[in-house]
Amino acid sequence: MALDTGADSEADTPGPRLLARIREASTLDELATSLNADSHDEAYFRAKRLWSRRTVPTAGMRDGLPGARVTVDGVDVVVHGITHANTETEQAVVRGHTTAAENDGASVYCEQGIRSMYLEDFDSVCAMDDYRWAMDRCAHHDLDAPVADVPRSEFQGLLDSLGSVSDELREATFSLIESGSAIYGEQFSTALGDVASDFLTSEADLATGEDFEAFRRTRRAAADPANLDALQDYYRRVLLPQPLEREWLRRHDRELELLTHARNERMTDYVLHEADGPRAEVFVGAAHQPGLVYYLEQYRDGHRAVGDFEYLG
Repeated sequence: MALDTGADSEADTPGPRLLARIREASTLDELATSLNADSHDEAYFRAKRLWSRRTVPTAGMRDGLPGARVTVDGVDVVVHGITHANTETEQAVVRGHTTAAENDGASVYCEQGIRSMYLEDFDSVCAMDDYRWAMDRCAHHDLDAPVADVPRSEFQGLLDSLGSVSDELREATFSLIESGSAIYGEQFSTALGDVASDFLTSEADLATGEDFEAFRRTRRAAADPANLDALQDYYRRVLLPQPLEREWLRRHDRELELLTHARNERMTDYVLHEADGPRAEVFVGAAHQPGLVYYLEQYRDGHRAVGDFEYLG
């Protein structure tokens, strides 16, 4: 299958036919065939490079927060990717948005852990069961879940303690580089951050966007939610359609796949099974937003259907 001539150079934006081949590939085998690649690795890395250079529409704004909107069977679902870094500035924006949304008749859902951080006193806000579901799936597949079942009151502390030594080293390095940008300039810190990312980012991390640029944009958005749009934009660019990222991640770290991208599918199913009004607002970590949008679009386009759903306690 011939590729779009001239659309695959580093300087050019990839053509629509080439992007369609990436978007339509449901497995790494299909991706390798569509890109004429000799291996899954070659296909994956090339697709990531091309996907990141495509033109991405700016997210819409509602009540001061950027979000991606997908309408499924008459339900207007708006997904807001946030940092959930537990900052007062982000808390104020999330709470203000939630109040305005509920006053407007919307239902509000959030990734597990966000409610206890920002919205604990909003009785009508629903915290989904995505993390408990992921741990249940880990047990089902005989994987070592990071923790056993814990009381809900301890849940946020659990999330805060999950980072590994390598994660801490990466964060410390990225933090040092970012702090030097005020002295040496953005261009220097970006170049140095790219080098550090190459050394500190594993093959599994590639599928979740754990690099310097994501770290820098997350830190800036946590300090000023006006930067959330730039963070959301980055994840939309660097994360491939869910089937590709999930297969890549399963091949390198099955447990991590369940704890990250698999939760996107669970949260989407949860919202669409639960929502019974004309509008639903959803708060998730920014890295989850593209995944929820992908699955919402699958529902919208008739490739998925709401079926049996079992809640976890």
